[in-house]
Amino acid sequence: MQKAKINSARLVMQSVAGMVRHPYMGGPYRISHDGIARVLPATGAITYNVKIGDSVYAMECDHVEPGVTVLNPDKAENAAFNTLSCVGNTAVVISGDAKGARGFVTGTHGGVEHVICYFPADALERMAIGDCIQVRAQGQGMQIEGLERTVSCMNLDPNLFEKMNISVEDGKLIVPVAARVPAYLMGSGIGSASSTSGDYDIMTADHNEIVRLGLHKLRYGDFVLLEDCDTSFGRGYLGGARTIGIVIHSDCIKMGHGPGVTTLLTSKTPIIEGRLDAGANLADYMGV
Repeated sequence: MQKAKINSARLVMQSVAGMVRHPYMGGPYRISHDGIARVLPATGAITYNVKIGDSVYAMECDHVEPGVTVLNPDKAENAAFNTLSCVGNTAVVISGDAKGARGFVTGTHGGVEHVICYFPADALERMAIGDCIQVRAQGQGMQIEGLERTVSCMNLDPNLFEKMNISVEDGKLIVPVAARVPAYLMGSGIGSASSTSGDYDIMTADHNEIVRLGLHKLRYGDFVLLEDCDTSFGRGYLGGARTIGIVIHSDCIKMGHGPGVTTLLTSKTPIIEGRLDAGANLADYMGV
């Protein structure tokens, strides 16, 4: 067994930025998978009491993003912001009363095209809707030495990669994960044209199956293995394929939805192996 090595020295670092986004609604109600209309907090905002490391099921909400939601108001710039921002990248507040506060990217949320960031609680208290957040984007173009043709890497900060205890053993990439998810549970977001931004959801309507698989313990920031899921150039089913992703938003009440997963590593064959580790969570790796 040897530690996996990446091309860190060749990865470009650039500044990208967005603004803290206000929550928004197309209408007051969200219809649950069992037909109940509910009014719940959802995407956008500075969310004070939901953070990485917490259970994705603990609060009354739908698609809530832990920490700070960031969006660039220019559509093309926001596409670059979402594509270039990688999980673990440093994020810095560059305007307002919290100017200078530092955090990091925890995921990207598709459909709404948000970048989600962690900041310490004291920074959240000083932040305001509209504050500008600058991210030191680095990670796209990552390759793993010896696996360049078999494993695709995306959306992952190189320094975070080094903290994840990823190794190569008998030709396989061994990645610590908090859970394994079968392909039949993957829902909203499947069929997307790209996985270099955004996410797709673990469907949770079948509570008994979620409990049977241990997925009722999922936390924001958990690293998970998606079985038979190919997210090399979009998102879909492929027998034997493997994807490593990170849980980025809360459970959802809508049919076909649930906790969202942003892709980090993927292969079209079972060369990636997920090794169960309860500590495989972004909060633990980042020390927050």
